[in-house]
Amino acid sequence: MQTDRRNALRVIGGGVIAAATAGVVGCSSELPAEAVAAWQGPGAETDLRRWVLAHAILAPHSHNLQSWLVELGEPGVITLYMDLQRLLPETDPFSRQMVMSQGTFLELLDQAARQRGHRAEMQLFPRGAFDRKGPDQRPTARIRLVEDAVVRPDPLFAQVFRRHTNRSPYEMRPPSAQALQAIREAMEGFPVTAGFTDPAQPAALHVQREIAKRAWRIELSTPRTLLESYKVLRVGPKEITQHRDGLSLNDPMVRFFTALGLFDRTSASAPDSQAIQGQIKRFNAVIDSTPAFFWMVTADNERVTQLLAGRAYVRAQLAATAHDLAMHPLQQALQEYREQEEMHAQIRQSLGAQQSGQTIQMWARLGHGPTVRPAPRRGVQAHLLHA
Repeated sequence: MQTDRRNALRVIGGGVIAAATAGVVGCSSELPAEAVAAWQGPGAETDLRRWVLAHAILAPHSHNLQSWLVELGEPGVITLYMDLQRLLPETDPFSRQMVMSQGTFLELLDQAARQRGHRAEMQLFPRGAFDRKGPDQRPTARIRLVEDAVVRPDPLFAQVFRRHTNRSPYEMRPPSAQALQAIREAMEGFPVTAGFTDPAQPAALHVQREIAKRAWRIELSTPRTLLESYKVLRVGPKEITQHRDGLSLNDPMVRFFTALGLFDRTSASAPDSQAIQGQIKRFNAVIDSTPAFFWMVTADNERVTQLLAGRAYVRAQLAATAHDLAMHPLQQALQEYREQEEMHAQIRQSLGAQQSGQTIQMWARLGHGPTVRPAPRRGVQAHLLHA
């Protein structure tokens, strides 16, 4: 009996974890105030660079890993690095998503600088871009903040504190044409081709829903990818407050069984177990509630392109937020590990991204969802290489 409960809880947790990148997680209890304090803003911060960084750290990041490190040793300059201890080698083996997340950070940094009348002069990969294998100790960007009377605030900045990834079921009414146009316009000037799949394309919508379901099932039933998510699962107020990152689970029942030692995060459960099948059923219902998909394709997959795609994505999400629309990335079918090869090929075919070099950088649910809480953030100080 105890073994059955342990297995069930293991999968309940696993389903929730995997859902954080695929679909059904969401804190069912209030998060500790300290864990989400960064969402209150920089307050009376007088240092311009720290003020700007206080907004940049609110950017979306895969698995909420927040793999941003910054150096402030040079006056007026922010140098951004990848935290090599915060990667996803199993689900993101070439760190494409990690580099995109560096781009989301830079976009919010740029918007915050504009809000204070400064131009963020960015030099991307100043010591050369990472190779395809993965990131290294070289910086991803060097940013100089320059006062400029010509700079104007970006209207999207008003949505920075409202923007949250929403993995809940959505209403079935599709986004308005006006909202879709605003999302497109938000990405102008970036090397991405964006598109939408909605009820006007019922066959494509059905195909993409099925791809999302199958890709998530693969990630949930592949032990090493599931266990990678277990490593960043934070259960209960103590863990959530201690780490202020990763995937937060504050459900009272799971906290209770964790305290009893019955929630095992060290091994994955059988794909055919009752609990895993229940999680699959729940996720499938979330996907079936999706009225539209949003996607971004680039002509190549160079590191600079990935970074710029990240900037474009957060702009798209901010524009969606302005129209009371929710977004939820579905990266599973886009990931470059062996078990997802078939799904990767199918989503490329469905979105017409089959030319050599073309890369789907983002594929996300899009629709009207309920209000959700912000994810934990570690605060500016935690990201500084030199205080």
